Amino acid sequence: MTQADDLARLAAVIDSRQPANGGDPEKSYVARLLHKGNDAILKKVGEEATEMVMAAKDLEHGGDPQKLVNETADLWFHCLIALAHHGLGPAEVVAELVRREGLSGLEEKALRKVREREAKE
Repeated sequence: MTQADDLARLAAVIDSRQPANGGDPEKSYVARLLHKGNDAILKKVGEEATEMVMAAKDLEHGGDPQKLVNETADLWFHCLIALAHHGLGPAEVVAELVRREGLSGLEEKALRKVREREAKE
């Protein structure tokens, strides 16, 4: 099994918790969060992102590396929930990362801005 397989399996579990798929908010944290909707999901993503940043900062002052791993796992998990809420999954994110592979980050960002401008015209 690959890491992509692991992410796909986790995404499938999250998708199974969707209210439309019978997810019960009384029995599942994921179902409850999906039931609450986008604002609740995004609030949680923001909280987890902040906790991850704090754990990374703490490492420069003798913090525990495992805490950064744990907080990153929490962030990724909640990002997967946000993706699922919008009908997306890790496959789309991985495909985008693969598409960017070999591109300079500066070039990729400039190309994205050009595409956004063209789309507005």
